[in-house]
Order: sequence, then structure tokens, then C-alpha cells
Amino acid sequence: MAGLSALSFLGLPQFANAQDMKSKLKGNINHSVCRWCYRGKSLEELCEVAVDIGIKSIDLLDPEEWPVVQKYGLTCAMSNCVPLSLTDGFNNPDLHAQLLKDYEALIPKAADAGLERIICFSGNRHGLSDEEGLENCAVGLEPVVKLAQKYGITICMELLNSKVNHPDYQCDTTPWGAALCEKLGSEHFKLLYDIYHMQIMEGDIIATIRKYHQYIGHYHTGGVPGRNEIEDSQELYYPAIMEAIVATGFKGYVAQEFIPTRDNVFDSLRKSIAICDV
Repeated sequence: MAGLSALSFLGLPQFANAQDMKSKLKGNINHSVCRWCYRGKSLEELCEVAVDIGIKSIDLLDPEEWPVVQKYGLTCAMSNCVPLSLTDGFNNPDLHAQLLKDYEALIPKAADAGLERIICFSGNRHGLSDEEGLENCAVGLEPVVKLAQKYGITICMELLNSKVNHPDYQCDTTPWGAALCEKLGSEHFKLLYDIYHMQIMEGDIIATIRKYHQYIGHYHTGGVPGRNEIEDSQELYYPAIMEAIVATGFKGYVAQEFIPTRDNVFDSLRKSIAICDV
């Protein structure tokens, strides 16, 4: 193995430079990247690198940041909700009126900006059963989703792990999220399937994607364990996962959401796109 990089040993593509990489992207995956993973870099810097690589979107931006990415010909495939809270969400009826007010303000702005998806969260259980949380989320989300449909927006609830990163979070399994999708019965409500989080909670990633793909509107990546680079330092084989996503007919976005550990954080990003471009 002397002289071989980890990527070449795994049979993963290598590119001499960003322009060469961009020209060789296959087009089967719409690539995005999450802004928060690059807090040490300006949004402008991230946009410049994204354009060089062939990434089409920057995920998880606030409304004042949308014009920055659009200036570079990019979109925001998954917008933040404003204000942002993972712990206080739609499973709390006391928050429904305020959440509706917030989304009533945000949804038209997103539509005017040409965006298509906005994130949402279940919130923490705080003693609620799965059944109670499901019913509360459905009641709170129903008017929001109806408004989203009117504007051509899809609301996506993120699946997060409650074992390591987000203790007590309610939407922590795919079957629970799928049940909420069924209860709402709208193509304008989907799941944000975070591969990192669901590997921790459930494993069986490819079979789960095949079974529940009709409920998934967006994907996030991340290495397990640690949420770092997605290459051979972690337990998931992302090329096979991406092949499974493509095989479902998915036409949305896959966003890189790992925390780079290298000094050159954008080198890690380039490699992750090469790995996922199947």
C-alpha cells in the first residue's frame, strides 16, 4: 500500500484540482454543504470554494444570508427556521401560536427568494410519550404545512440522535418521523434524514433509506463516530449509501455536515464530495 492514498485504496476518485473535480462530477447527486461546519471561514469564502468544487447549495442559512449565496449562483437547499431551537418545537402546544407566526413570516420570504425547503424540529420530549408528541406535532404543523403548500415550500423535520448529541429529542427514529408524515398526509412535509444521527440511533442505513425514502426530502452526512470526515476513518461507507439514495430516484440535495479536523478544511470538503459523487 506504500504510495497509495486512503482514497485510492478504497477505489474512491481523486482529482488533481478543484476545476478538474467540478468537470467530472456525475450530476446524480445535488451537492450541498452546511454553513455551521465552517464557522472559522466567511460565508463568502465558503461560497467561492463551493462554486469551484461544483457544490450547488449552502445549507442552514438565515434570511439575511440568502442573498450572499445567490450572488454566487448558489441556493440554500435547506433554510434555517427563525428563531432556531432544537429543544423547543412542535411537540409543545404552548409554542404552536408563536411557531405559526414565525413560519407565516418566513415562508413567503423563502418563496420570494426561490427557496424550496425550511427546517423544523420536534423539540425535546419533556416527559411526553411518543404518541402524545406525534399528535402535538401534527396539530401544530398542520396550518404551517398548508401555508407552505400554498407557497411551494416543503417543511422538513430533522431526525436527530438522542443518545449522544441531543438528549431527550423526540424525532429520533425514522419510523416516528414517517408516522408524522403519514399523519399530516402532505407532500409539503418531509424528513431531513441525517445519516450521522440515524447511524447512532438505528444503524441499518441503506435498508432504512430504501424503506422510507418516500418520506425523505433532504439528507445530511457525517462520519461516525465523532461527526468528522466521512472517509476511511469512520464506520460508514458513503459511496454505497449514495448509490442507494440515487437508486430511490431522489432528486433533492445531499449536504455535507461533518466537522473537519484537518488544517485545510476545504480539502476535507473536496474529498467528501468526491466520495459522495456516485
